[in-house]
Amino acid sequence: MTDPRPPRIITLDVAILGREFKIACREDERDELLEAVALLDRRMRDIRDTGKVSGTDRIAVMAALNIAHDLLRERKRAAMSDEVVMPREAGESFDAEAARRKIQAMQATIDETLAAQDKLF
Repeated sequence: MTDPRPPRIITLDVAILGREFKIACREDERDELLEAVALLDRRMRDIRDTGKVSGTDRIAVMAALNIAHDLLRERKRAAMSDEVVMPREAGESFDAEAARRKIQAMQATIDETLAAQDKLF
């Protein structure tokens, strides 16, 4: 049975690049928010430590761009792997060339493994 009450909102005190912030979030999202804070703080420190970017605002923007780029790259990679794995709905096209390349790569791996096994006997 699910709880009909709305999730409780809490306020967290966090530090990012040495600056303190109060951030409100749902109680059940606390751990994820703290993980995000740690990631952002680490990225901002890395950028600051290179010495190529100065100013907290510029460092924050560069960190945000790097994180956004990582997210978009992962989404594209996941979408590409889903194209081969996910079944197609009626009327959708099937990327036969991508499937062929994937099968060839798997077959090459199998052939290499079997060739190594032949040397054992």
